[in-house]
Amino acid sequence: MDSNAGFWIIALVVVFFLLAVRARRRKEPMPWIHILFFCSGFPALIYQIVWQRALFAIYGLNIQSVTIVVSAFMLGLGLGSLAGGALSKTARVPPVALFALAELGTAGFGLVSLKLFRWIAEFTAASSPAMTGLAAFSLIVVPTLLMGATLPLLVEYLVRSSRNIGSSVGGLYFANTLGSGVACFVAADVLMRILGQSGSIQFSASINALVGAGALVFAFRSKRDKEEMSRPEQPMELNVNPGKNRLLPFPLALACAAFCGFAALAYEILWYRLLTFATGDTAQVFASLLGSYLLGLALGSRFVERYSDRQQNRGDGVNLLGGIIFASAVLGFAVSPVAALAMKFVTLADTGTATAPAYLIVLLSICLGALFFGATFPLIAYVSVNPAGHAGTAVSFLYAANIIGSTVGSFLVILMDYLSLFSISLLLLIGGVGLAVVVLVTNGRLTERSRIGMAFGVAVALLVVTGSRPIFGTIYDRLLFKNQYPKGRFQQVVVGRSGTIGVTPNGSVFGGGVYDGRFNVDLMHDVNMVVRPYALGAFHSAPRRVLMIGLGSGSWAQVVANEPLVEELTVVEINPGYLKLIPQYPAVSSLLENSKVRIIIDDGRRWLVRNPGQRFDAIVMNTTFHWRNHVSSLLSVDFLQMARQHLNSSGVLFYNTTSSEDVVATGLAVYPYALRFLNCLAVSDSPIVFDHARWKAVLLDYVIDGQHVINPNDPKQMARLDEVVNIKEDPTGQQPFSIENNDQLRKRLQGQLIITDDNMGTEWR
Repeated sequence: MDSNAGFWIIALVVVFFLLAVRARRRKEPMPWIHILFFCSGFPALIYQIVWQRALFAIYGLNIQSVTIVVSAFMLGLGLGSLAGGALSKTARVPPVALFALAELGTAGFGLVSLKLFRWIAEFTAASSPAMTGLAAFSLIVVPTLLMGATLPLLVEYLVRSSRNIGSSVGGLYFANTLGSGVACFVAADVLMRILGQSGSIQFSASINALVGAGALVFAFRSKRDKEEMSRPEQPMELNVNPGKNRLLPFPLALACAAFCGFAALAYEILWYRLLTFATGDTAQVFASLLGSYLLGLALGSRFVERYSDRQQNRGDGVNLLGGIIFASAVLGFAVSPVAALAMKFVTLADTGTATAPAYLIVLLSICLGALFFGATFPLIAYVSVNPAGHAGTAVSFLYAANIIGSTVGSFLVILMDYLSLFSISLLLLIGGVGLAVVVLVTNGRLTERSRIGMAFGVAVALLVVTGSRPIFGTIYDRLLFKNQYPKGRFQQVVVGRSGTIGVTPNGSVFGGGVYDGRFNVDLMHDVNMVVRPYALGAFHSAPRRVLMIGLGSGSWAQVVANEPLVEELTVVEINPGYLKLIPQYPAVSSLLENSKVRIIIDDGRRWLVRNPGQRFDAIVMNTTFHWRNHVSSLLSVDFLQMARQHLNSSGVLFYNTTSSEDVVATGLAVYPYALRFLNCLAVSDSPIVFDHARWKAVLLDYVIDGQHVINPNDPKQMARLDEVVNIKEDPTGQQPFSIENNDQLRKRLQGQLIITDDNMGTEWR
């Protein structure tokens, strides 16, 4: 057994044992409902990760597709909440039994989900954005509806016996969110690495099935349901008892739930952007951030559960709600500059264990910020819902409002094209402070002490805003260069909905926090291995029509566009921010005015699917590092087979392997012929011959911006040309500047990992 898997199994067994000991010591029954809901949260998170990845592979990873998929997922949960609230009022089927059916239904869908996604994708991937959104929604509405229904059902069950909304909602929200948080760390540490997408889905479906079976056993063996169902039902009261237990007006409670959902998702997006920029955007970073965020939500819910058990004065609960909303606004704003300051303690050259303390500070900051968001929803339910009525229905409305707010929050990325990170954070802060004031004033219990507290809080907020303003101005410099800042810095930063691009004074480009090349096409001063795109003429005699996936600095595109035989270059780039930078750098500025060049803003994989009739002599990709999140979508067997459909006979796919032997081996597994050039791989269905003489002639004919790349009258340049074109073969793959033929590659790379969409290559390893 894998040692990491063994650790998690032992940890869960120990926790379960401690729960049993605690229950026995207190002479209380085991909290089976909470245990089941914890287990239910575990597969829900795995489904979210895998389904979103699968849909991104189908519909693209560009911001439009991401927003559609995430919004569809959230809306399904919202509809499920309303459905669960409606079902919770029925007297025919116990709520726990309905919960069991929802779990079993989710398990059944999970088992067929990936095959279903691929089947529907064949009919919709080339459709309009509206049809794409409808298809994505229809794919996941059934399982997310079932997931969303579970919370109101179990709230109804618990409130019938406890008559305490706060402890019921807080306890359930704690258990479910904690299960999802644990799932993040287990997924990063074990599941995705060992089982891949399909195996993780099967594992999750098994848990759903066990939870469903356990819930059915609990429902049938428990007499509580029957006893509580016989209780005369009372109409739901949303605003009663004007005394000390006066409830928060329900419309205001809905507004609070919606805004807190919006702010929580908005900050999650912002924090993810920043943390990935600081760490290079790996799958593990995403899982760690999400796990820390969910852990914070769980701890906040746990606080409300304990608070509502002790506190019976819900008027004081309203004051606490106002304070927590205020604190969540201030702390949410502060996480970003704290993360930037923490990077000062990270050594730029060391991304190993030495960076752990600083990253721990960042993750703890995220956890703390999320803690207050986690406390808001159960506290809103506690101070606004009358437990004497249909609590499940009322909570379903609040949960739906929270989900709707979260869905709107996912569209926050649109603002990144128009507002700075500081401006967006400030707007969220102002919104949170304003809502907190409304809640406190509505309660009508403002004492002199409360007013002093409000004034002090506003002063703290102003101090945080004023003190962090300079940090926000250099936040990306601090995140990337860490302890080398301010010596290491950006000359220019372009921030938009599709990501962040920084350019250093020496012209180095960092897209998403990872090196993305330099603005240079000078073969004589090759500081960015630009010789690689120049090599296209060495193994293809007539690359007249070329597709390039990824634009970056534009250096590769500039070289390929000016290849003497190229007649047409189509470039597909996912981030339009590069188009703002290219005109400012003379080496590549003419690219955007080249009549042979057509630049399309889209996800490369999606563009191939949506344009099945397009054929090219060569497809070129300066692919990013093989360990980055989602990069396997451009390196997998599935993608390489897709690219094959767009190559003419004798066409060549030429791409950067970033020195990964697994990437090279995957190319060999799909195409019968291959050639390694430096750290790039050329693959084809026709034999590939590296013609040194032809390449020399091509390089002598190369002209960019009216200047010959090689001056035949300059002895130094001709000597450099001879050095380049006479590149040697290296069957060991150890020499950086070398080539390796098909037979040598196949002999050397037996037994390497073959990357697929399912195993995701080295992303989780």
